[in-house]
Amino acid sequence: MVPEQSLPDPLPTEPFTLAAAWLAEATRRADQPNPNAMVLATCDANGHPSARIVLCKEMEPTAGSVRFVSNYESRKGHELGTNPHAALVFHWDHLHRQIRMEGIVHKATPGDSDSYFASRARNSQLGAHASNQSQPIASPAALQAQLDAVRARYAGAVPRPPHWGGYVMWVQAVELWVAGVSRLHDRARWTRELSDVCASRPVAGPWTATRLQP
Repeated sequence: MVPEQSLPDPLPTEPFTLAAAWLAEATRRADQPNPNAMVLATCDANGHPSARIVLCKEMEPTAGSVRFVSNYESRKGHELGTNPHAALVFHWDHLHRQIRMEGIVHKATPGDSDSYFASRARNSQLGAHASNQSQPIASPAALQAQLDAVRARYAGAVPRPPHWGGYVMWVQAVELWVAGVSRLHDRARWTRELSDVCASRPVAGPWTATRLQP
């Protein structure tokens, strides 16, 4: 049964405070194993799309950005290197809420990537070295052999591999969705202009909000 809920009326001047509150609530409730899971959609140079689930590592309301990590040599890494425009989707079915975001993705600074890598569990650090993500491999045993070799190589601290690190999406558009009775869902979209996106923090214009029909 769909609960009675709706977006604020009038709409907030910016969407990220509400989006971050939704993510925080989903995390606090822990109704699903990975409440920070999100779909990341990218396109290659020919415009062919691909999508996968990644984990949101941070949502920054003030900056209007979302952070995640990946192998830079993976399929998504190559596609983002060719075409930095991407889209994200959070969906919490049990909360009857969804967030869609569109924006431009750039690599995080090496220092940010180093700090996050150092906070990861040791096995995750070793796995980042062992896997040539998206590349073919002969068997599970071959992958285990690669992991064993990395484990033998690093008896002490594990450095961040140069092919692994963080990404930041600077968000240009956000759509918030709340399920409604009789499928009269409550939707709203916010957009803003960004410039100097290659900078560590781009110049952002004000958000414009529009309520949408379901």
